[in-house]
Amino acid sequence: MKANLADQNPLPVSFADVEAAAKRLQGKAFKTPVLTSQTVNKQTNSQVFFKCENFQRTGSFKFRGACNALMQLSETEKRQGVVTFSSGNHGQAIALAAQLLAIPVTVVMPTDAPKVKQEATRGYGAEIVLYDRTQVSREELTAKIAEEQHLTIIPPYDDARVIAGQGTAALELIAEVGELDLLLVCCGGGGLLSGSAIAAKTLSPRCKVIGVEPEQADDAARSFRTKTLQTVNNPDTIADGARTPSLGKLTFPLVLHYVDDMATVSEEAIRTTMFFMWERMKIVVEPTGVLAAAALLSGVVKAKNQRVGVIVSGGNVDLREVDRFF
Repeated sequence: MKANLADQNPLPVSFADVEAAAKRLQGKAFKTPVLTSQTVNKQTNSQVFFKCENFQRTGSFKFRGACNALMQLSETEKRQGVVTFSSGNHGQAIALAAQLLAIPVTVVMPTDAPKVKQEATRGYGAEIVLYDRTQVSREELTAKIAEEQHLTIIPPYDDARVIAGQGTAALELIAEVGELDLLLVCCGGGGLLSGSAIAAKTLSPRCKVIGVEPEQADDAARSFRTKTLQTVNNPDTIADGARTPSLGKLTFPLVLHYVDDMATVSEEAIRTTMFFMWERMKIVVEPTGVLAAAALLSGVVKAKNQRVGVIVSGGNVDLREVDRFF
């Protein structure tokens, strides 16, 4: 494990936190399937294991972190309620977890969030507050609502409880298939990437962990290489879950400490991989959900004769708007 700037301060999440989250989530989060593809193995000359979080509750890995965070609130915090901001998947996850735990919830969502994600979030019982992402800071709006209504903010990725919960996806994968040579994980705000890297480096120490972003939203890759937090403003990518402005105060040092490299993929690679997984693997995956697979299948990341884990992060696609992907 390499030393770097992250070593100057204690890291905010440990493997013990991930293990505790896994125990907490038993009976609440699904143990998602691991799929393989002869076609992919032949194409990559490797043995590839797809951890399919598109089959998780609410259709993405986000339920893991959301439920783990809400379960640790005090009884007073639960009664008063929570608020979060999300383009969709975290909002849905918080809404369902809050419904299961009888916690009032408000979700701040951009007006251009996929309608299927808005409808699902509302369907789980959340109150939705819409905003124009080109005019309003979601963090500032959320903080204002939290102060006025005495709500607890549950961030989508920059929260130790959320990060630990997300790490259970990689924990499950390695527990099922054994040690890996390489683990590919999509990256938006870095919650899934940092949590998964913690689990991978502990359970499979020789495993190389690579985070994957869209080329048009490459703030984490730039941050990783410069060791200075970089930002991106409302990037134009079909991977809406990766439109986060930057890594977080917690996820940045974790990424620096545990992640071996970052890669970026083109919009065309995202589309091609998404259609491949729909048509050949028969699973519905959203654009953000295929980022890790796109890096492998497009050749951006080479993995000859290796055991490769790929986390498929989500499958919430609005099929009524599928023509926008063409």
